[in-house]
Amino acid sequence: MMTVAAARALTDDHRCFVGIGLPSTAANLARTTHAPGLALIYESGTLGSKPDRLPASIGDGILAETADAVISVPEVFNYWLQPGRIDIGFLGAAQLDRYGNINTTVIGGDYRHPKVRLPGAGGAPEIAASCGEVFVVVRQSKRSFVEQVDFITSFGHGRGRGERAELGLRGAGPTLVITDLGVMRPDHTGELVLTGLHPGITVDGVRAATGWELKVADGIEISEAPTPAELAALRALKAAS
Repeated sequence: MMTVAAARALTDDHRCFVGIGLPSTAANLARTTHAPGLALIYESGTLGSKPDRLPASIGDGILAETADAVISVPEVFNYWLQPGRIDIGFLGAAQLDRYGNINTTVIGGDYRHPKVRLPGAGGAPEIAASCGEVFVVVRQSKRSFVEQVDFITSFGHGRGRGERAELGLRGAGPTLVITDLGVMRPDHTGELVLTGLHPGITVDGVRAATGWELKVADGIEISEAPTPAELAALRALKAAS
């Protein structure tokens, strides 16, 4: 349900900077179902990739083999990302806080002596800073949805909406967070608010999996269940990987 909901958020005319993992799964599902014109851009320099299976990494050869063009990594960032030519940045997270700040660096302790050291930033900080919008897809629990992230790898809304402008960040930051329980969007302050639930999920269930006092919008939307076509396409992508 989470992957399908994330795929539905992408449209045929989007240019999407894709992270590996859940974001890549959702983006490729969108491209193979309702959004065949969706342009997928990967950090390795592949523009318009059209893989028929899920890539194992940004260096997977299938991304270059099926791309409209392959360019250098500096060109991806300097020419496409930083000037604002990419509509959507699609990211995952190890930790996410109430203002959409993302941590993929360290958990617990301090930076030099953490309890867990994670893979790190990659291109995510630049994606979060410069894409028109950022969509985040992540499984929800109190371990992942925390009051304040242990380390800000990718800047969301800081401590409130105005901080992005103060830092001169081009993009709007996280505008949509999709989890296995529901959907969140930021309010006028930049704080995430629950706006949608997946079938069979309750507001209390989402609050129990959130590490802060979660705000709930009026008129919660209920996601439509995955269609047979969406499930078939998703299973085909996974089976080929």
